[in-house]
Amino acid sequence: MRGTIRADDRTVHSPGWLDLQASCPGRTGRPSCCVQRESSPVRKTVNHVSETPATQWLRRAGIAFGEHVYEYVEHGGTAVSSAALGIAEHHVVKTLVMADEQARPLVVLMHGDRKVSTKNLARQAGRKRIEPCTPEVAQRHTGYQVGGTSPFGTRKPLPVYMERSILDLPVVYINGGRRGYLVSLPPAVLTERLGAQPVDCALEV
Repeated sequence: MRGTIRADDRTVHSPGWLDLQASCPGRTGRPSCCVQRESSPVRKTVNHVSETPATQWLRRAGIAFGEHVYEYVEHGGTAVSSAALGIAEHHVVKTLVMADEQARPLVVLMHGDRKVSTKNLARQAGRKRIEPCTPEVAQRHTGYQVGGTSPFGTRKPLPVYMERSILDLPVVYINGGRRGYLVSLPPAVLTERLGAQPVDCALEV
């Protein structure tokens, strides 16, 4: 049976597994919960996904995106989100808030299964030193709770650096501004619309 479920005047579709796998090349396994706005033969009632500063920013910019919700686990990171959604962890992009030697904040986007070489990042960004911010400082700079940090719609504009190989992925999954909530979109959005600067600073975990 086909039907449409409306939530707060928005049509929300939950795609069938075959449709989802075709539209999300990085996906492996069956997802636990995925909300998409594209039409699909299979539609069912899902939890309402309320707006965040990140999704507001994306909509104002006219950028289409998929929405994916999962059960957040404290300190679980991208290993939990990728397993819950049935996608490769390499396709999940984590948003890290760091600062240079003058305490100037910046955002770093990295594959979920890689870590950042702050030494290489500092050299390529023209900084003397770069270190991760504490959770309290990161939240003050971005306006987002740690675990729900998105590079979109931050409290104030921040310079963004991203691992260059992220651009080789067909689709990326990145935090949508809330714990347990990712958005999927083409990686070109990160450079062309967000203004992220590609760098080579990934290290094997």
